[in-house]
Amino acid sequence: MAEGGGLGIWGVPLAMLAGAIRVSTPFLFVSIGECLTERSGRINLGLEGTLVMGAMSAYGVALGTDSPWLGVLVAAGVGLLLGALHAAICQLPRVNDIATGIGLMLFATGLAFFLGKPFIQPKAPNLGAIDLGWWSDIPQVRQALQVNYLFILGVVLAFALAWALRNTRWGLIVRLAGESVDAALAIGASVGRVRLIATAIGGAFAGVGGAFLSLYYPGSWNEGLSSGQGLMAVALVIFARWDPIRCLWASLLFGAAGAISPALQSIGVTQGYYLFSAAPYVLTLALMIATCSPERSLRGAPGELGAVK
Repeated sequence: MAEGGGLGIWGVPLAMLAGAIRVSTPFLFVSIGECLTERSGRINLGLEGTLVMGAMSAYGVALGTDSPWLGVLVAAGVGLLLGALHAAICQLPRVNDIATGIGLMLFATGLAFFLGKPFIQPKAPNLGAIDLGWWSDIPQVRQALQVNYLFILGVVLAFALAWALRNTRWGLIVRLAGESVDAALAIGASVGRVRLIATAIGGAFAGVGGAFLSLYYPGSWNEGLSSGQGLMAVALVIFARWDPIRCLWASLLFGAAGAISPALQSIGVTQGYYLFSAAPYVLTLALMIATCSPERSLRGAPGELGAVK
């Protein structure tokens, strides 16, 4: 996080800008992945485990091959497999999406912790960043404006997914699978296959979000790396009303909230550190309370989601 001591009070918004860019990236990938999954009529609460498993696998591959981008690809593949596994299990009779997601979250998290023990101490190569602050002579500004390639990819994916859902036949089929199984079957679509593909792609996005955590910010592997970001990102989808572009703005909001505490520390405000560190969790709770009224809670929700049947 950018230090703001040399900029005085202006260091706070600068640090929050940096946080909005860096901290938001895992939220962004998980939320757009879950947005796609839920638009197809499936819920995947296991993306927290996918995020952690993606972080571990990316770090291990980058450490072994000295290629962080290969680690990102492997993390996406691991997420794809976990997403496909979730979708396949949920297609079995009398299987509940939510219970399956929680079970896979615990499985993936435990497996990541077990397999990742040798990676806690070694240092893997880091993903690079674009220096958008090259024009400034102030180190704090230059550090704050370092933007990782994955953040840019996430922004592009959010807009591309929003466009595809509205303007392509594939997007129509995904939306029909989420809104009405009968309507999807009427046009000859295989609902099970659509949900399998959408959930697998959503898992791949979450795996990439995990790779960002371990290979860029904070850029290490440990068992407390995620801090529940995968679960918060799933809740964020409801706040964003199942819209990928709104997921982008909501992710930036969560990223800025997560940067409040270090931003205030950078100007010497140390009292209430743990209180300010809880800002993202408090924000999650506040948003859920604010959007849980009967008039608003289901607005924009796909009709086939188990929660709205």
